[in-house]
Parts: sequence; structure tokens; C-alpha cells
Amino acid sequence: MSIVVFKHNSSNKIIMCSDNYVIHEISKSNGLECEVKTRTTPQEVCVSWIFNWNQLNVRMVIGFTGEIIVKRSKEIVISVNLSMNQNLIVQRFPNTSVPELLQFEYSLLPIVVKQFYCNNELFLPSETNDAVLEVNGLMKFYVNKGFLSYHSDFFCALFSSNFKEGNMNEIPIKDVSYDEIGLLLSTIHPKPIFPNDKTVPKILELADRFLVPSAIYHVEYHLLNNTKIENEKLLWMADKYGMEELLEKMIKELDTIQKTKQLKASDGYNELSDKAKAKILDKIVTII
Repeated sequence: MSIVVFKHNSSNKIIMCSDNYVIHEISKSNGLECEVKTRTTPQEVCVSWIFNWNQLNVRMVIGFTGEIIVKRSKEIVISVNLSMNQNLIVQRFPNTSVPELLQFEYSLLPIVVKQFYCNNELFLPSETNDAVLEVNGLMKFYVNKGFLSYHSDFFCALFSSNFKEGNMNEIPIKDVSYDEIGLLLSTIHPKPIFPNDKTVPKILELADRFLVPSAIYHVEYHLLNNTKIENEKLLWMADKYGMEELLEKMIKELDTIQKTKQLKASDGYNELSDKAKAKILDKIVTII
């Protein structure tokens, strides 16, 4: 979406005295709705701005930043930082006049998810998507349970009726960003976004966490055929994430004593498994 500033200027309206909140104004601007409620006592005026931008979700807006300017005897500037979990701004003022008047304006800039890796159109509501993943309480991925269950034991268990999440309308996925889960799911999607040297480390980390071996297979194919990553790092990744074909290739390329000595002196050598070290030792024996 194009980035636009959402602005609104209210008219100058009288606030009615009430111990309970009453709706003062409802405004709409390009899909952003703001409901203003007021509560006035002889001592104070309490104003609440409640923002709603559900219509903008598919356009990847996850929040707003900006300010509200309240015009009284002097302007009062209120900083605004809104998210999907925090859409309410509350401000209290001393009641200084009868009748009490309220006029304000806001200027808000949308916070938009950067889509580096995934095509969000793949994860919108559709006839084939029958589950919703809520990522860190901010963004929603619409996915197919059967497809994800086939590719991932993690999601298979999550969708199971044995887990409370299996009966939830929206399943929370925590400690992962929108871009990260999009990167993982896009790698195994029928219309995949293929790994590259930049995305490989993150895909492997996520595939290991969410038990998605098919994503690791995609990465291994890339590393066997197209990578420019140094051999030492490839050996470590192959061992850590169970990429056996890549591990065999990297050990096969240890064809001189000098290369094996360099590997033995590297920081990553001590992080290798005993199984990998044994294979390296066997290779050294063949070249002595």
C-alpha cells in the first residue's frame, strides 16, 4: 500500500456532563475509524479515543504512530503509538469552563509490515484455508490445516484436538515475526519462494523449531548447487540440521591435510557432533 498520513479535524463541540462515558464523535478516514468518548465531572474531563482499522488488516497495517492535538486555552499534544493490542488513548484534563468544549485533530502515520520474503496473498482468507495463525498478536495468516500438518509435526500436533489450540478459532504463534513465519511457510508453499544465501540461516532455524523437514530439503538443494557460503560454515550447518548429503559433500572436499588442519583450528569445529568428527577423522586417515 502507499503510505499516507491519516488526518482528522474535529468540530468544536460542547461536552455534556455525565458520570458515564458518552459517545462524543465517530469519524472515518480512509478505513481508519475513531470513536471519541467523554466523561465530564465538575473536577475533570476524561476523553477516550478508540481507533479501529480492521479494514486495513489485509493491507498489512499493524499500528499507527503520530499525535493528537487538543485545542483548549493552549494546545496539548498527545503522543500516539497504537498497535493491534493497544488501540485506546485516554487523556484527562481539569474542568475549567462551563460549558466545557472539545476540539482536537490527529495526524497518524501507519506502521506497515515489510514484506521481504512472503507474498501475503498466499495467506489471505480463501476456500482452501481453514485455519488462522495469529503471529505475536499482530498479524493473521490464513492457512490450510491438512497441508501444514503434512509438512510439520509441530503444526499437526497444534491442530490436534488433544491440544487446546486445536479448538481455537485463531491459534497464537509467539516469539516469531510476521516476516519470519512468512519466510518459512513460503518456502514450502506450492508456489514457493526459494532459499538464497541470505535467507538460509533463518529458514534452517525456523524449520528446526517448527519441525518442517521439507524446508530443510529446499535449503539443502540450494546449498548443494548454488551457494557461495564458505565450506566450514556449510559443514557446521549440515551437521546441525541433519543435511546428510551436504555433510558428505563437505567432508569429501577435505582432500588435503592443510584443509583439515584449518577446520580443526576453526571456532566451529568444537560445535560439531561426535558423529561428524568421526567422519572427518576417517577422511583424514584416507589422505595421510
